[in-house]
Order: sequence, then structure tokens, then C-alpha cells
Amino acid sequence: LSAALPGTWELLSRIDVTDTGERRVDPSLGAEPAAILFYDRSGHFAAQFMKRDRSARAVPDASVAGVNNSRARNGYDAYFGTYVVDDSAGTVTQHLLGALSPENVGMVLTRHVQVADDRLTISLRTSAPSGQPVTRTLVWKRVG
Repeated sequence: LSAALPGTWELLSRIDVTDTGERRVDPSLGAEPAAILFYDRSGHFAAQFMKRDRSARAVPDASVAGVNNSRARNGYDAYFGTYVVDDSAGTVTQHLLGALSPENVGMVLTRHVQVADDRLTISLRTSAPSGQPVTRTLVWKRVG
């Protein structure tokens, strides 16, 4: 995992599913956000997410970030920092050194990660804006 993770990744899908199997859409980023994710070989990363139909009118912000997650603002989320891979656990732990939302700075986020060929799958437990627990799965395509 630690050898396969570094690179540039473009988001293909971001899906939240409740424990009963219902799909939930995060209104702050929408059903199909555009995103890019960078992991370098020296332990640094950066991520940017944007609601695709973002317009001049305000996009509703979540009042608080979901559990184990960062907070988007006006249809956009961005953060960067350092990361550590635990190959035996199949996880990456990200330490946020900077972020669009000030309350995200200093967060430590651990994600389950799998890399197969040119696909990266990241999964995490978080919560929908309603507070309902969800499993979020993000699938990325290697572009660099």
C-alpha cells in the first residue's frame, strides 16, 4: 500500500450509505463532486473537493462537520498536510496542517485504503448532515 499510494488521483465516485443500505447525498458537495487528491513519496498530501453545479448562489454549508470528517464551505473543501500509511492495517492517517475551514486544521483522519491497478478506494465511517451514521466510499482513478 505504501508503495502504491503516492500519485495524483481524480475522484470517480463518492457514495454515502446508511447502515440500512440507503444512499444519502451530502448537500454541501452534492451527489457527484469533482475532486483531486495528491500523495507524494515524502509523506505529504493535498485534497480538493468541489460541488459540480456550484454557482454564484450560496451552497448550504453543513452546520458542523460529520464525525471523522472535514467541513466544506460554499460547495468547496480543501486541506493538506502529512500522512502515514499502516500497511498491515490497510489504513492511511492524515494530519491536517492547513484547511479551507479553520476548524479542520489539526484534525487527524484515518481512512481504510485499497489500491488495485489504477484505482484507489477510500472508506470511512462518518455522519450525514442529519447526524445519521454512514459509510462513505470514495473511488479514485490514478491520473499521475
